[in-house]
Order: sequence, then structure tokens, then C-alpha cells
Amino acid sequence: MTDILTTIDSIVWGPAMIALLLGTHVYLTFRTGFIQRKLPAAIRRSVRRDPDGKGDISSFGALATALAATIGTGSIVGVATALLAGGPGAIFWMWIAGLFGIATKYVETYAAVKYRVRDRRGQMMGGAMFVWKRAFARPDGTVPWWATLGAVAFAAFAIIATIGTGSAVQAAAISGIVTSSIPAIPAVAVGLVIVVAVAAVIFGGVNSIARVCEWLVPVMAGAYALGCLVIMAMNAPVLGQAVGLILECAFTAKAAFGGAVGSGMIMALQFGCARGLFSNESGLGTAPIVAAAAKTRNPADQALISMTGAFWSTGVICLLTGLVLVSTMIAHPEIGQEILADPSIATGAALASAAFAEIPVFGTPILVLGMCSFAYSTILGWSYYGNRCVAYLFGPKGIKPYQIVYVAVAFFGAIGVGDVVWTISDIGNALMAIPNIIVVLLLSGMIARETRHFVYEGHLDEEYAEPVPVVDKAQL
Repeated sequence: MTDILTTIDSIVWGPAMIALLLGTHVYLTFRTGFIQRKLPAAIRRSVRRDPDGKGDISSFGALATALAATIGTGSIVGVATALLAGGPGAIFWMWIAGLFGIATKYVETYAAVKYRVRDRRGQMMGGAMFVWKRAFARPDGTVPWWATLGAVAFAAFAIIATIGTGSAVQAAAISGIVTSSIPAIPAVAVGLVIVVAVAAVIFGGVNSIARVCEWLVPVMAGAYALGCLVIMAMNAPVLGQAVGLILECAFTAKAAFGGAVGSGMIMALQFGCARGLFSNESGLGTAPIVAAAAKTRNPADQALISMTGAFWSTGVICLLTGLVLVSTMIAHPEIGQEILADPSIATGAALASAAFAEIPVFGTPILVLGMCSFAYSTILGWSYYGNRCVAYLFGPKGIKPYQIVYVAVAFFGAIGVGDVVWTISDIGNALMAIPNIIVVLLLSGMIARETRHFVYEGHLDEEYAEPVPVVDKAQL
């Protein structure tokens, strides 16, 4: 069974999927008139509050929750494994994938906000499943079978992905970091702490999750970024050489670090794009689920704010990590060959640890606390994604059982999760991305036209004309 799942995983996350995601990023960049150029204005809008907007949480709360789910251990270990497998040039292509992914994040969020609904309790619900159902509904209210299939497929695969990627995998990462750093603490104790910390937040709903993420994300990302800047300052004499090596290896075949890490343009492109796509989740359709709950006047406003998430996760955090790792490997060629010989998750973590160990006393604690915080926040963010997908498929009665399962899986992930769970999670991620990508491509023309009105013609503060409909389970 494990071999079968591994084969499926290698197929769904093979070159075809990477080409589909990256191709979508590039196409939507042109379709939206290079929406990335509005990034400065989007960042300014992300920190303001709009009391007149319609929604459940603030725009910044929605962004913080999405960032909490996005800036995970992949932002550290994922960059390290990309570097080890694809060479320094992978850092460049990772950044490029994030840059183009901003457009996809904008379009998928626009669609989610435009086609969001309210349930009978007044809570906002949105995401690719509602986009499929509402965007292609006939005048008489019926929905074509293929649109229903797209909606159900996205929601079902998203639930699988949230339980694996969002709960088990992240809890396993926290447990592994803590028990390896402090052997006296057993994994069971770590698991119990995770259960209490997660349950205390997610059972309070989206407002509780958003409140925690609003303060946790800036603090954890700021502390980690500060640690990276300190290391870069310590490596200042070789920082220019590190940048040059990244650019050179992105376009040429060159062995790096004494020949320990091979590099070619194809390998750098493949691993850099793959890790870049993972790091910002653009195209997976996850962040739009929480963005649909934001208080906003129109879809373009929140879409601009949400697209900054791709910039912060890949354009800043991953770039800082990459510069730290490459400069450290140049400044300290004595790094053991065992770290460089096998590009795996374990050796990626070891490389990150070696880099942060440069900072006396505080380096290792910053990395440990940072990775634990990143993983914990990812658990919170992904719990809301699964919450909305369960509500779509089963109605409000399915939410509480899902939350119980989600928390229980976190405990079992902490005390030891098999590779099969990781593999199933990977497959779920890929399979939920497919219906999301298809629907945003189908709607890209309409979104481009409306973007022209709201963004480029200066109507971002205009109230959206279409009301948010109220639905019950029978109408989903």
C-alpha cells in the first residue's frame, strides 16, 4: 500500500503539476495586468481596518490566519531541502515562483469573496466549492453535474489534506523538534500540550483563531526574520558572493560548496519552483477560504490584501532563509559532509540548525521556538479550512466531530506518525489544487474585467453591488 501511495504521490506532484501551477501563475499575471505592481498599495491596505466592510473578521485577521497556515516549517526546512537537492540556484527559482504566485492568490481570493455565502447563523462561508456552485448555476438555480463534482472534489480532498498536512504532520514536526532539543521531555507530553493549545483556540471558531494569529504571526515572523538578519550581518563578508552564487547556479551547471552540492538549471528550476509553490500555497485554494470571511467592501479589496501573503511567505521569509543558508555554507565550509550528502527533511533541518547555531546562546532557541510557532500556527489555520469544507459537505452538525478528529490526529501525530500519513496528505494537496486551478482559469476573464474597474480605475472603496445570499445545507 505504501509503495502504491508513493507512486501516486510522485505522479500527482510530478512535472505536470508543477508546470500546471507555474503556468497558471504566469498566465494570471498577464491576465490581471501584472497585479504584482499594486503590492505596495496592497500592503498599506492590509493594516487598515474598515468598520463598514461586510464579514466576520478583519481583513488583517484573515491575512494573518492565512499566513499562519502558510508560513510553516516548509519556510525553513523546505528551503534547505530545495538548496540541497537543486543547488543554490533553486533559491532564485523559488523566489520567482512566489513572485508570479501573487497573481494566482489574487484571482482565487477574488472569486472566493465574490461568490461567498452566509449560513443560517450569519457566518460567512467561501472557497472553491462555493465558487463552483454559484458561478455556474443556471438561471433556474440548478447546478450542472460537473460544477457539483468540482465543488465536492475540492471540499473532500481539502478535508483529507487538512487532517494530514495541517494536523498530523505539523504536530509531528513540533514533537520532533522539542524531543530532539530536550530529550527529557517525552513525545506524549508534547502531544498533550498540543491538544490543549489547539483545542483552546479552534473550538472558539474563526474569530478565536484570527485573534491568536493576529498577534502570533507578526511576533513569530519578526523574531525569525531578525535572527536571519543577524546571521546575514555575521556573514556580511561573503553575502555578495552568496547572491552571486545563487544567480549563477540558477542559469548554469555549477557544483557548489566544494562539489558537495551539484547544480544544473533544470534541477534548480524543478526543486526551486516546487518548494516555492509549497511555501505560499498559491493555487491550492486554501487561503481564499478564510479570506471569504473578511470584512471587505468588494472582492478586489480583499484579494489585494490576501495576495500580500505570497509576498511575505516566499518573497521575504523564504528569501531570507535562502540567503542565510547559502552564506553560512560559504562562510563555514567545514559543515559536515553528512548534511550535504542526502537532501532529505532530516538533513534540511540539520542545515538550518547549523546556520542558526552561529548566533551564540540565542541562535538555537530562536530556531526551535520559531519552528514550533510556525507549526502551531499552521495547525490553527488549516483547522479553519477543514471546518468550512466539512460545513459545505455535511452542514454545521459535522463541524464538532471534525474538530475532535482534528485534535486527536494532532496527538497521534506528535507521538509518531507513519510516512503513509505524509504521503496521503501530499496527494490530497495536489488533488484539491486541480479543481481550484480549473475554476480560477475559467473565471479569469470576468475577474480581469472587474479588476480593471476596481483596481486600475480607482474604485477600491466602492461597495460591491451583489448581496451575499443566505443558504442552508439543502441549498449547498
